[in-house]
Amino acid sequence: MNPPDGEARAAVRPDTDAALVSRSCEVPDVSFGSFLAAGDRHRVHWATPEGLEVAGGGAAARLVADGPDRFERLRTDADTLFSAVDHEGPEATRPRVFGGLAFDPDHDASDVWTGFPGASFTLPAVQLTRADERTYLTVNRYAPDADAEGAESSLAAARERLESLPMMRPRGEKPGVADTEWVVDRETWTAQVASVIDRIRDGGLRKAVMATALHVDLVDPIDIPDTLGRLRRTYPECYRFLIQPTDGDGFFGPPPERLVRREGEVVQTEALAGSMPRGDTHEEDDEYARSLLESEKLQHEQGVVVDTICEQLDAFGTVGEGEQGVRKLTNIQHLQTPINAVLDADTHVLELVEALHPTPAVGGLPLDVALSTIRETETFDRGWYASPVGWFDADGDGEFAVGIRSGVAGGREATLFAGNGIVGDSDPDDEWDELQPKVRPIMDELERDD
Repeated sequence: MNPPDGEARAAVRPDTDAALVSRSCEVPDVSFGSFLAAGDRHRVHWATPEGLEVAGGGAAARLVADGPDRFERLRTDADTLFSAVDHEGPEATRPRVFGGLAFDPDHDASDVWTGFPGASFTLPAVQLTRADERTYLTVNRYAPDADAEGAESSLAAARERLESLPMMRPRGEKPGVADTEWVVDRETWTAQVASVIDRIRDGGLRKAVMATALHVDLVDPIDIPDTLGRLRRTYPECYRFLIQPTDGDGFFGPPPERLVRREGEVVQTEALAGSMPRGDTHEEDDEYARSLLESEKLQHEQGVVVDTICEQLDAFGTVGEGEQGVRKLTNIQHLQTPINAVLDADTHVLELVEALHPTPAVGGLPLDVALSTIRETETFDRGWYASPVGWFDADGDGEFAVGIRSGVAGGREATLFAGNGIVGDSDPDDEWDELQPKVRPIMDELERDD
């Protein structure tokens, strides 16, 4: 839901003369899908498996950065944005910016990624927050003349508009799939994988994650809020996000993997690598899980990811590794190892994101060699795929997921992404087959039932 036309203004960059004023109130439960559908620009959505859900419309302010110094630029601009905050409301409604970054700092914001710069975060002008079984409406105003009276007036107007939205949004029909085409076809992709395997066997490269994309032509225009609603029912154990920096296409998905969460001095992350399908029976499902735990190849891959993440976090504090298990999702299961850290100093979550991205699970090892291999071998632009998406606040707390199981869509087109970790004993044809389930989470919500 965007601000009314009379209050609409261009999204602004941080200004040392501006103040951030935020006001919230509790409201009856309302359809987050209806709220998102009522807006058409700068829409964001963030939901965690633990129950926090935020939807925002309009932009009170934006943080935008490109190039290799994008993390530093974001932190500098965030310091300005949050330098003078007047917030009244529950802690869950405190001002946060939502967004993400491109996988590569040399990202080209063109084609399907038009409107997606190297990094973009939005402070919603109006937002809904669901936390602790309560729902809150919030307005954020950021301007030199922002004050409490104006924010309270905006909150009253937003509440009136919210009351006109339906309590429940009827489930819409899936858009339907007219045609699909892999951006990189099977023959080309498996040849690329074979060349990467040769590099690994020659030495110097241990692992590289190779990705591709599926272009989908739709019968009817996609309704992203409706699609997110269906993903909520299908993948309740995953994150769900939508980042729509302009009034153009939106980047969204139900990623299973947390990149990092920082709350005060406590940091939580995880290693998620290796995959097997779900079984049709309990016995078959358990057998696939045992295969994950007993596979030397997958255990090696998981061990490399765990060791690397622990080494990266070691520079920030005391790191602890949890017990390995199997993460079961609706259509796939992965090896999972929780990793925690206690910070030695005041460290912004963006510093942790910068240190961890890309993890070996989406980049490879050694990282510089893997990224060079990806750039030389892949023949499409990853854009924001497999990159950090999430939020942070004035204290430097925040949470980010890894933007996999994702797609970018608008109108009658969607592009879905998938990738696999390649090691020395990988088989190109098997790796291609493993890609297919990774586009299913969104694809299943596009295809109409026969």
